[in-house]
Amino acid sequence: MSYLALARKWRPRSFGELAGQEHVMRALVNALESGRVHHAFLFTGTRGVGKTTIARILAKSLNCETGVTPTPCGQCTACREIDEGRFVDLIEVDAASRTKVDDTRELLDNVQYAPARGRYKVYLIDEVHMLSTHSFNA
Repeated sequence: MSYLALARKWRPRSFGELAGQEHVMRALVNALESGRVHHAFLFTGTRGVGKTTIARILAKSLNCETGVTPTPCGQCTACREIDEGRFVDLIEVDAASRTKVDDTRELLDNVQYAPARGRYKVYLIDEVHMLSTHSFNA
């Protein structure tokens, strides 16, 4: 039997499953429906309010094989790989443990390349406030 943390097991996988954050969900759904998605989003808030979860759902909505939609299918390869944390075009960086300037430069060097499999390449930088001043300036 494989172990799966409860937070991961019960993490919402679509905007419809989100509890709370209605204003954020509404803004993102409207952007996806109108085709006017910004190039970057900054999600802020206290621990446990769903910042990373919302970012993952947005990545799934952008890369679902059925097209850009606020309701990703959850069945296609891209949706399943994002849920499993192994989608090649969703780059998740834990900035709390990768605070060096070289880590930031490596990330910036990778930005120039087109997505390998998905429609969009998504960078999810968690705990960005932990980066050093030099990393912010890189």
